[in-house]
Amino acid sequence: MNIPTEIMFHQIDHSDAVETSVQRWVARLEQLHDRITKCTVTITQPHKRHRHGAEFCISVVLEVPGGEIAATHMRHEDIYVAVADAFRATRRQLADHIDVHRGFVKTNVIGRVGKVGLNMTKHRTM
Repeated sequence: MNIPTEIMFHQIDHSDAVETSVQRWVARLEQLHDRITKCTVTITQPHKRHRHGAEFCISVVLEVPGGEIAATHMRHEDIYVAVADAFRATRRQLADHIDVHRGFVKTNVIGRVGKVGLNMTKHRTM
């Protein structure tokens, strides 16, 4: 099953090689979880810097049953490294989402309040 993928380029020219790289990363995510309904990837280059080069921002949004997973603002000067960083972050979040839905993570433990009782007596020295 192919995941419907929407790839948008903002403030940057369209690149078939980058699009192919994104499609490969989406295929790797599909191997991890086969119930992804949609993937939206936005690639931007917000500022052009003269001394250090331009940084690319990649935003990945996955729609899965029971929620939405988003990894945004992964910055790097190399567009392929930025794409890889964004998809690795998305993959980690997707794995966490899968673990929660399979019941491997106890979600009700967070926020419990308890008291530890200490029996302290004062000793007098004379």
